[in-house]
Amino acid sequence: MQRRDFLRLSVLTPLALGAGWCVGEVRATAAAATGIKPDGRPHRFELSRQHFLLDGKPFQIMSGEMHPIRIPAEYWRQRIRMAKAMGLNTIAIYLMWNALEAEPGVFDLTSGSRDFAKFIRICQEEGMWVYLRPGPYICGEWDFGGLPPYLLRHPHIRVRDKDDPDYMAAVRRYIATIAPVVKPLLAESGGPILMVQVENEYASFGHDLGYLELIRSLWQQHGVHGPFSISDGLGQVRKEQTYLPGAALGLDGDTDFAGAQAIAGEMPVWMGEGYPGWITHWGDKDFAKGDFAGTLGKLLAEGRSFNMYVVHGGSNFGFGAGANAHGDYSHFEPVITSYDYGSPIDEHGAPTADYHIFRKMIAAHVAQPLPAVPATPPIIRFAPVTPAPHASLWDNLPPSKQVAAPQGNELLFGQDHGMVLYRRKIPGKGGALRIDGMRDYATVFSDGRYVDYLSRMQHPSLRAGDSVELPAAKARAQAELEILVDSFGHVGYGPAMADRKGIVGSIRLNDEELQGWDVHSLPLDASWLAGLRPLRGTATRPGLFFRAKLALDEVGDTYVDMSAWHKGYLWVNGHLLGRYWQLGPQQRLYCPASWLRRGDNDLLVLDMHRTEAAPIRGVEALQG
Repeated sequence: MQRRDFLRLSVLTPLALGAGWCVGEVRATAAAATGIKPDGRPHRFELSRQHFLLDGKPFQIMSGEMHPIRIPAEYWRQRIRMAKAMGLNTIAIYLMWNALEAEPGVFDLTSGSRDFAKFIRICQEEGMWVYLRPGPYICGEWDFGGLPPYLLRHPHIRVRDKDDPDYMAAVRRYIATIAPVVKPLLAESGGPILMVQVENEYASFGHDLGYLELIRSLWQQHGVHGPFSISDGLGQVRKEQTYLPGAALGLDGDTDFAGAQAIAGEMPVWMGEGYPGWITHWGDKDFAKGDFAGTLGKLLAEGRSFNMYVVHGGSNFGFGAGANAHGDYSHFEPVITSYDYGSPIDEHGAPTADYHIFRKMIAAHVAQPLPAVPATPPIIRFAPVTPAPHASLWDNLPPSKQVAAPQGNELLFGQDHGMVLYRRKIPGKGGALRIDGMRDYATVFSDGRYVDYLSRMQHPSLRAGDSVELPAAKARAQAELEILVDSFGHVGYGPAMADRKGIVGSIRLNDEELQGWDVHSLPLDASWLAGLRPLRGTATRPGLFFRAKLALDEVGDTYVDMSAWHKGYLWVNGHLLGRYWQLGPQQRLYCPASWLRRGDNDLLVLDMHRTEAAPIRGVEALQG
């Protein structure tokens, strides 16, 4: 999905039909073709005469997007059934490459929510077609746009560039691994996949049509012959001249179908992304909402194919949330943990008011009665529980690495997420500490005492600038300076795609560059957390883990209210729900029932500022 100004779409250009077709004929024939289901037999999906054809008949794709990695696997079927009951006939999915290959050559296509082939088979079992969007780049407000951050361990990497050997070697490995899984799931093989997208929104990044042609050829070399699509803003495609000949042209938030048809020729033009909601960033005044009913009504009336981005957003569990920024890496905007997106099926899987509006509109358009709306998974509250201090980050530092000057965590440690600590002695007189290229949030300590924080975000409630004033050490010639840097997700849209984390510039005290640092890697991953040594005595320094036992008589989905806390991370029974931040607007983290158990549950909090615990409670909604 594109990072651009939100479009409340209400006016559509009339459909430019191929010769020999009229609006009534297309609508009637498409309705008949819509009754064709993915039944395990081979089906022929074609791009011809400006139409999608299924077994030779015009077919109207009525798609809703959802992403398996953002949904607990046990809820996949319920979410798919919800989309079907709203009247859709297709599910669009992104594959997040970095969720499938966290380290070079180490793939996991089967655990948890990574088993996209199983998700696709469930779509087929539920009578839903699939529009596959496998990347390698997907955007989607996901960390690094779905690209694996291990690519940033190459100092001179140029991503989305056919002439960069390191990038293309990784892309070839990815497609060679994914294509054999995709091939038997294509409609021509008896599966539900109608069409495969080539990359995503490339015109918003580059202008080398040869790159898109190469990506398509890699799929073809591995037996995936399409049909193919691209999806982008019309203005960007027109400017960069990156329409891929022979592909369906999906417009993202754009309605100039006639203008697009002039570029696509005989290939179909459709709404590749239509937005019922929008992105929410940390620091936004409120959760973003949308208004899609007018657009949907016209799409239906004209028989126009569409993909609703998103019909269900889910959650950016773990370190999944991405970020946006300007091309010079300024105006950094990290995405919140929730990917509710204002979508018609909310984060918990419940229908919203828009869901019922859209369902009624689609029901009036299709010939067959819609299925009943599935039940929503049970949701529970729990009474406030107050964790106790458990461990200090400062007691759990791994051995340091000595470096002359800062550089990105990916280059220093091969570390993709989490924290890093910079430490060294400085003159005791104090003064102005300036950090250039700090990514993304830092707390500063002098002789073990908290001094101040710095944030990469440019927000009214946050400190402006990139410097803090260090106090003079009391009767000492030297003081110990410590800079603890926490990271948000990597930028995933636009040209700022070398968004390495930690500190990527210089550190200066009173305008003099400081060199010679001890640096500690704090990845916050499962293996590091497993070795946490508990507190000995009382801790008064920020950077504390807090732990609580939550006793439950019954389990269900819940939203964990962290509004009394400041900034940090929450794990439930070892599962990282994601980031929380007092800045808002999100104060509650979605926790699926499958991550809870009857009896005692373990809650672990790492807060960057609090030294005293605060209550945590379970509530029934993301907001309100």
